[in-house]
Amino acid sequence: MDLTIESLAYGGAGIARAEDGATIFVEGSCPGDVVRASITEDHGRFRKAVIDEILAPSSERVTPRCPYFGECGGCQWQHIDYGVQLQSKRRAVIDALGRIGRLKIPVRETLGSKNSYGYRNKVELSAASTPQGLVLGYSRAGSNHVLPIERCLLLPKRLERAPRSLTGALRYLSSQGDVAVERVALRVSSTGSVEVDLWTAPGPFPRHLAAKIITDAVGARTVTRVLFKGELKTRNVTKVEVLAGPGMWEERLDDHRYLVSAPSFFQVNSAAARRLQHTVTEVLAPDGTDQVIDLFAGVGTFTLPLAELAGNVIAVESSKHALADLRRNLEVNGLFAEIEPGDADRVLPGLGHADLVVVDPPRAGLAESTIASLAATGARTIAYVSCDPTTLARDAARLVGYGYRPTEAIPIDLFPQTYHIETVLVLSAD
Repeated sequence: MDLTIESLAYGGAGIARAEDGATIFVEGSCPGDVVRASITEDHGRFRKAVIDEILAPSSERVTPRCPYFGECGGCQWQHIDYGVQLQSKRRAVIDALGRIGRLKIPVRETLGSKNSYGYRNKVELSAASTPQGLVLGYSRAGSNHVLPIERCLLLPKRLERAPRSLTGALRYLSSQGDVAVERVALRVSSTGSVEVDLWTAPGPFPRHLAAKIITDAVGARTVTRVLFKGELKTRNVTKVEVLAGPGMWEERLDDHRYLVSAPSFFQVNSAAARRLQHTVTEVLAPDGTDQVIDLFAGVGTFTLPLAELAGNVIAVESSKHALADLRRNLEVNGLFAEIEPGDADRVLPGLGHADLVVVDPPRAGLAESTIASLAATGARTIAYVSCDPTTLARDAARLVGYGYRPTEAIPIDLFPQTYHIETVLVLSAD
């Protein structure tokens, strides 16, 4: 059938309408395209389709820069003008809040990334064995199979060919014996700090040789071996071995220095993370006497600036690796915050009153019991930071049931060329 693409869905596909009113999600399309497409899945009220032919390309369609685009599952929107990407991400937030949360609140224009390419401070490459030897790459679109890559344009320019260099280094290493590397994480900071983390199962490993060839290949300051058990996706880390360097990746946001260990999370776009920090502190506006709770504090992305502005900050975090980093980051920056180790659902009920709260949960959002405990703090303002508009909308609606009023949402683009969007939702006590 011939279709006109009207908009973009959260998830990446373009949206068109069938003659019977059904919604059709068309992969690889751009708003304004006229395409001939074939239905691949029919679910009644919605269908999925693939493009057979672009009959009339949209004026908003651009040429993707990456030679792997379309095969690689990492980016979905390189063929779409960046301004249109920003508009579509804002619409995704509006749609989720309205459709899922039944909320109609002001949503600001999306705050764009300083760079739409070369912005990532971290990539994670999957390793796979082939007849030609070990390869590194990303998952192919729509599958778990590894697509070998030699460069990634989302990395800073001086390191965009690092995947090729690391592949060569690990092929040589594997020729000396079975190294069982399953993932390679590459981190590069705005200060020039480069770290490579080799994720392996426990067992013999050529530590000294690995340290030398990885350092030579990409100029890494730190090389670590991250040992895990079980499935890789569970990230059940048992030990981190420092093979070379200080064992920490270093980044700076404004005047704050962050030291981050291999298993710990840090936002992948440093410039946009700085903007995210500023947005949270601005909407909370601590006055120097406020009691602030930072839930899911991680390595201290929000804890550090809030510790300078508030009367007291209580940081809650469950990861032992992030907790160690958080303590270190407070110390090296000469700041103080109370640290409460443990899961937010367990710790929060015992913290008592708070004036302000920032909560930055994983993609799954908050448990109902956590939301009840959050409301029980009596905080006058909550800044909810979310990487998933759907769970954000669900949790916002639940907080409304506890007497909170969403006042505005602020989308911030940390992930250009993809459909992902970070949002700061501001809620005030009625």
